[in-house]
Amino acid sequence: METADIEKLLNDALELDELHVKFDGSQCTIIAVADYLGELSRVKRQQAVYAPLKEVIQEGKIHAVSIKTFTTEQWKKDKLFNLPL
Repeated sequence: METADIEKLLNDALELDELHVKFDGSQCTIIAVADYLGELSRVKRQQAVYAPLKEVIQEGKIHAVSIKTFTTEQWKKDKLFNLPL
């Protein structure tokens, strides 16, 4: 499993304006940006991004996932603080 594989899974399943993925061994950090995420609760945002990865997580290809979600407006304000990728 590589970063590009994770990006493809997420981009195929979700309509994102921006996606940043860092995959290091078995740990994955994801930043997903889309305006529709603002309509969802914090838990639903996490679930939306987590769902396309469920199978690869169950297969053990990914062991730890950190997900941050933003609307495009939130991302404009917060990206300087959230881009350690």
